[in-house]
Amino acid sequence: MVKIESLFQEEKISRIKETELERYISFFSNSYKDNYEHAQSNVESFPRWAIISGYYAMHDISNLLIAKIYRIKIETEIHATTIKVLQELINDKEILKLIEEGYEEFNNLANELSDAKKERVKVQYYTGTDFMKEKYRQKAKEFFEKNVKIYIEKINKLMKK
Repeated sequence: MVKIESLFQEEKISRIKETELERYISFFSNSYKDNYEHAQSNVESFPRWAIISGYYAMHDISNLLIAKIYRIKIETEIHATTIKVLQELINDKEILKLIEEGYEEFNNLANELSDAKKERVKVQYYTGTDFMKEKYRQKAKEFFEKNVKIYIEKINKLMKK
């Protein structure tokens, strides 16, 4: 595990100035809710975007927690550093597993895009067949219900303590 002190020394994180705190909290409060609602409303129609938005809802509420409770701002390697900070600050293994799975799912989609770019024949992504459309729909539903919803609920409980 990475120690918080080393992340400060590497300038991957910093303390949020008192004058910036409310702006950070407001931004991440609104952003996670927007992404959550977007994910929820697009599971059927645009499942890939639902997965992406769901992950960003998880990421943004994580940054809200980190800013609100610990007054820490993530500076570089945003996604990986957020997970490292959570691993150091939160003892709940289930919460950590959910965000790690969300990050992995997000990376899988990015890799698919990269692969499609390399092979222009596959540029249609998943929309070419009804089978693949349904596969992503199921994947998006499962990801939203088993990862995004549960993670958001748990982080909200942590922030209320």
